[in-house]
Amino acid sequence: MLSLRLDDLDRKIIARLLENGRESFASLGHQIGLSTAATKRRVDRLRGEGVIRRFTAEIDPVALGWTIEAFVELYCEGRVPPDRMRELARTIPEVSAAYTVTGEADGLLLVRASDASHFEKVLGVIRNHPGVSRTRSAVVLSHL
Repeated sequence: MLSLRLDDLDRKIIARLLENGRESFASLGHQIGLSTAATKRRVDRLRGEGVIRRFTAEIDPVALGWTIEAFVELYCEGRVPPDRMRELARTIPEVSAAYTVTGEADGLLLVRASDASHFEKVLGVIRNHPGVSRTRSAVVLSHL
């Protein structure tokens, strides 16, 4: 894999797009001192090189009524490949992020739910998934 060379303007573009992925090329260029066309070329290059993978919307789960946030550690039977854990995460809409991890657990899920009853149901779905032997959860109280 080639090492990409990013200059200060590339870094400024990336930082601004992290704050607002919908910012226009004109506004972005104005903020960093480039023309609209030059800014578009740089963003296109960053996309083409895989630095920028996609533009997405960040949704506030609370606005959707999903007020419970919890980390769920997955403990699997034997050797469960990451593809199987990925498939588990993709089939449960309440899983907003999933990771393979080091340590005792095999995976870590970030789960959102509307209330304790909803969270309990989601845990049941996770626990009944083939290959999952047990879970351990930590409900988030606040963000620091």
